[in-house]
Amino acid sequence: MTPGPAFRAALGIALLTAMDAVVKAQMQAHPFIVALFMRFAMGGLCALVVLAVVRPARPTRASLIGNAIRVPVVVLTAGSFFYSLSVLPLAEALTLSFLAPVFVALLGGVLLKERLDGRIFQALAFGVAGMLVMVWPRLQGHVSGAGLGVAAALFSAVAYAFNLILLRRIAMKEHPAVIVVFQNCGPALLLAIPAALSFVPMTGGDLMVYLSAGALGVAGHLTLTSAFARAEASRLAPLEYTALIWASLLGYFVFGEVPLITTYAGALLIVAGAVAITRR
Repeated sequence: MTPGPAFRAALGIALLTAMDAVVKAQMQAHPFIVALFMRFAMGGLCALVVLAVVRPARPTRASLIGNAIRVPVVVLTAGSFFYSLSVLPLAEALTLSFLAPVFVALLGGVLLKERLDGRIFQALAFGVAGMLVMVWPRLQGHVSGAGLGVAAALFSAVAYAFNLILLRRIAMKEHPAVIVVFQNCGPALLLAIPAALSFVPMTGGDLMVYLSAGALGVAGHLTLTSAFARAEASRLAPLEYTALIWASLLGYFVFGEVPLITTYAGALLIVAGAVAITRR
């Protein structure tokens, strides 16, 4: 029996959270820019294999331009997010990314002239309150790099929202495999020279770990795309918050991270605001 959209969405979120954990682990052994490049390079390799199998129609000129414009935005989004992962617990960095739906609504009003109502600003207030509740203990504790980590996570949420606005223009007309190839191969090419300047020798095991991260990322994106193609976004969007469950488990068992109670209190406020946006 074919899995339903809800199961596919939940599975996609779990795969992407696992990829985040793999990259976080590799950043402890390799320079940040090298780990970021390898994540995209191996993801690009996996995406090209998928492209060769499904053989979608050749992308149009408009699609090539739209996907190319997204490449630097993807680099900024992933780079800032993975930097936040390197200095913050996995669960906290993931929770801050939940602010993205609020920023999508705000940017939609500014860039696409969509209507901004009072619920959007109410959701923003909930999100900011949740963020302050969650990060205040760590900032007060003078955790090394915590401030920059929080700033990077917030920047990533804004960049991700902008990325979704751009993606909205091409997703309905382009095959998912083509989109995934661009958002992996493009960043890999952009990061190749900076990564080469900081490159360090790697073992066969390191390469296999990065390949697993690439495979998890591609599989997660394709699974999510498949889910959203079969059900309304508003019905599946709340499943995104299951990432907090996986992040908490992986953070505890892999990195020995124990989330503070304020992490979950802040998450409740942030999720409440994001859910209000999806139901408007």
